[in-house]
Amino acid sequence: MSFSSVVKDELSRQCPTARHCQIAETAAILSMCGRIIIDEDDRFSIKIHTESISVARKYFTLLQKSFNINSDVSVRCNYYLKKRRTYIVTVSDDAVARKILYATRLMTPDGDISEDFSVSDHVLIQNPCCMRAFLRGSFLAGGSVSNPLKTYHFEISCSSNEKAHQLLQLMAQFNIEGKVITRKRHYIVYIKEGAQIVDMLNVMGASNSLMEMENIRILKEMRNSVNRRVNCETANINKTVSAAVKQVEDITLIRDSIGFSQLSDGLQEVARLRLEYPEATLVELGKMLSTPVGKSGVNHRLRKLSMIADELRCHGR
Repeated sequence: MSFSSVVKDELSRQCPTARHCQIAETAAILSMCGRIIIDEDDRFSIKIHTESISVARKYFTLLQKSFNINSDVSVRCNYYLKKRRTYIVTVSDDAVARKILYATRLMTPDGDISEDFSVSDHVLIQNPCCMRAFLRGSFLAGGSVSNPLKTYHFEISCSSNEKAHQLLQLMAQFNIEGKVITRKRHYIVYIKEGAQIVDMLNVMGASNSLMEMENIRILKEMRNSVNRRVNCETANINKTVSAAVKQVEDITLIRDSIGFSQLSDGLQEVARLRLEYPEATLVELGKMLSTPVGKSGVNHRLRKLSMIADELRCHGR
């Protein structure tokens, strides 16, 4: 089971106790994957089509708890699409369908149908608890989240730009910053930052999935930190080794060209120690001197030796 399926399964088994939150979540599911059918006698029926059994189960439960009705559930298999199943939950009674549509504000008191919600004047999602329920329903019906072991990506697919920006505004109420892109005529609300996805799981109430993702994030951050430290230390070692090799080359050139007798006592001593201990650090070389000096003192003498070697190379040309 994918991480996205695990999250949806967890959310599908949670049902808010307050009726206004149940209606808000029902409204989100209907808005994302619902269909309103009007026959020739002007009778209404409602259907949702989903490939997720978690969504079908949650919608069925919400209708049962908030409206005290049992909807019809059917399953359709498409053998041309790898036997993928589609779950269809239907409310065929006209009076009940109208009641649901009016309660979820998809139908006005005059009987007009509106599929796009507006945060500014929509009383259904004014309370924080209802906002959480609406976001949860939207994710269940049209969302997905990637496996945090691979990458961080959370998204909800919307059929209109208005719905997408409504979700952005609701997410902003919980200090979550999402973005919108278009993909195949759909508007995708997405989050790419791991901490923000964790916050979103918390808002929706997926506590178990949240803990699992947090554990993965901590392990990944620790691993990345260790890798950065190892890379940094490796780079420093490579830099030190390269410098030591260059120093040995310079000192060898001086020895073979003019000999150490032309050098001052301090430079001679450092030169001989570097040839004898090519892997020693500057601090270690400084301690080996007859009169110990610090790292900067050793480095100063080695720079002088390098300058002498460079002059010899120029004259050699």
